[in-house]
Amino acid sequence: MASEFEVCFPADEYEDGTRLALQSLDAVDAVEEELSFFRPESVVSRINRLAAAGPVAVEPQMFALLKQASDLCAETGGAYDITSAPLWQAWGFARRAGQIPSAAELAQAQSCVGGHRLELDPGRQTVRFRQPGMKISLGSIGKGYALDVCSERLLESGMTNFLIHGGQSSVLAHGVNRRSDWAIGVCHPHHIGERLATVRLRNRALGTSSSQFQSFRHEGRRYGHILDPRTGQPAEGVLSVTVTAPTAAMADALSTAFYVLGPERSLEYCRRYPDVSMFMVCPARVGEKVEIVTVGFRADELVMVTR
Repeated sequence: MASEFEVCFPADEYEDGTRLALQSLDAVDAVEEELSFFRPESVVSRINRLAAAGPVAVEPQMFALLKQASDLCAETGGAYDITSAPLWQAWGFARRAGQIPSAAELAQAQSCVGGHRLELDPGRQTVRFRQPGMKISLGSIGKGYALDVCSERLLESGMTNFLIHGGQSSVLAHGVNRRSDWAIGVCHPHHIGERLATVRLRNRALGTSSSQFQSFRHEGRRYGHILDPRTGQPAEGVLSVTVTAPTAAMADALSTAFYVLGPERSLEYCRRYPDVSMFMVCPARVGEKVEIVTVGFRADELVMVTR
């Protein structure tokens, strides 16, 4: 998943903590083997090869993840959509070589995108594509899912106080760190090392989406890698989104969805689902400062950095 995964825990509480942490991290490789878009032997690659020809049976855990992604697609009006892989490829982000697709290329890709074209059969635990040329990618939910699996292993081993992160943008925290909730910094999307706020986590997960590190410029315009599946174009109007949710998979997926939806629609979603919190950074209308939109945090969960 092109990220470094790490487990943090109070060493004085767990004599065997290092061994247990390393064992939990073994799950990351197993998840990568299942979810990778690029490995020919992965479950996702098998689905992409075969699902247009007929239903493809998958294991219950994979089916549950696909069902969660499908539900989120419906809840966000298509702003979150794992079938947007053809757009990702057309824009060159799949090979980290951004490009402007032609109108024909974009139209072809768009014709293969849409949650309504993904058929899931709960009874048979199968996946089918209703349109030839469709492909799915779980990159927007995979790191979070891996953290959830690692967390389950740690809890089963008896560890209850720990923090796991994948590439620092996906975080899951259980219990406390030396009698205090785990503190996670929210960075400024334009100024590396500058912190905007601190989020305190306990038995919750955090996911951040930003196009800061994956973008390209063409004729003076910047194009980010987070695409709006509904239009086929890079999402605009948001600099970064940090979401907290009950699971890391949900936090990761919703941070992507909110980046696409923008502040007003994201606020509506959070008001419908009070177990989700959001910290969104948008360009300011005047000057170089940013505008921050927050919702759902308790007073002791979010600490703004004062200047």
